[in-house]
Amino acid sequence: MTTKKLRVGVLGATGTVGQRLIQLLENHPWFKVGAIAASDRSVGKTFQQACPWKISGPIPEYIRDQTLKSCKPNLAVDLVFSGLPSSIAGQVEIDFARAGYPVLSNSRNHRMEEDVPLLVPEINPSHLALIPIQKKRQGYSSGYIITNPNCSTMALVMALAPLHQRFGLEQVNVVTMQALSGAGYPGVASLDIIDNVLPYIDGEEEKIETEPLKILGEYQAGKVILANFKISAQCHRVNVQDGHLEAVSVSFRHCPPQHQLVEALSGFSSLPQERNLPSAPRFPIVYLEGTDRPQPRLDRHLEKGMATVIGRLRPCSIFDYKFDLLGHNTIRGAAGATLLNAELLWKKGMLQSPK
Repeated sequence: MTTKKLRVGVLGATGTVGQRLIQLLENHPWFKVGAIAASDRSVGKTFQQACPWKISGPIPEYIRDQTLKSCKPNLAVDLVFSGLPSSIAGQVEIDFARAGYPVLSNSRNHRMEEDVPLLVPEINPSHLALIPIQKKRQGYSSGYIITNPNCSTMALVMALAPLHQRFGLEQVNVVTMQALSGAGYPGVASLDIIDNVLPYIDGEEEKIETEPLKILGEYQAGKVILANFKISAQCHRVNVQDGHLEAVSVSFRHCPPQHQLVEALSGFSSLPQERNLPSAPRFPIVYLEGTDRPQPRLDRHLEKGMATVIGRLRPCSIFDYKFDLLGHNTIRGAAGATLLNAELLWKKGMLQSPK
């Protein structure tokens, strides 16, 4: 017996995250794109007419001639993915949730709200218990909002999770070297980034210093108790197309020998792998032994871009240990994270079956 696929809507379909979602949804076993929506200037045009396609490969055939609609909650779909810019995402996502749509958002607007899960399926599926609380508090019927973290947070927190669970983190220092695609299109002006590194990304350091504490926090009595350790972040934009590289230093409550850290990282596996979710990486953390890895150009597509890649783990003269990590910012750091969240919801029976 063939299961009928859920119809999904993509808000902000012509943007960087929307394009990647459309690419990842092609031939998905559980979901099909039922509607695409974008800004008013694109409404009524076909996707091919309106979209400045910037993903490698051609526009998927299935989406070329679909007509773009406005971002209003009258779409004939079972759930929506939001890749909207933060300037408009907040109210639009609330409107869809009020109208009964599950909203899976990549935008920053609702991430740190008390009753909104900031979900990473490998780490905090227990935070889905916030959904009934959110629905009651906000007066939603069947709708709700779930978010995924910032792209740099996503790569970082995958590495921090097994270390914190096993050894108890006390302090984290992270310096990011973030790819141009993280700025969206058209992004950073060429004269600003050629022969240059930009040592400031608006709001990025604050996200990295706060979001992991919620993700790694414990759900207790209707709320998330934030993890009790400190993070310091410095963020930079570099002349790389895709893939955020991060230099991380950590100290622990109980400092383990180095081989135990490698075992904790390379052996990490969780619910998405157990449930065989379609977008889940077989190995959510890939540990590389080489002295010069990871590198964005060489390693960003490991596990189809859905893994955090770690290397150069070594003792630190100030903290306990230091290492480098890499995450594909538009796949696992954005669209792929949103899609994996939806797959977990479907597998747990938290999405309504299509009629």
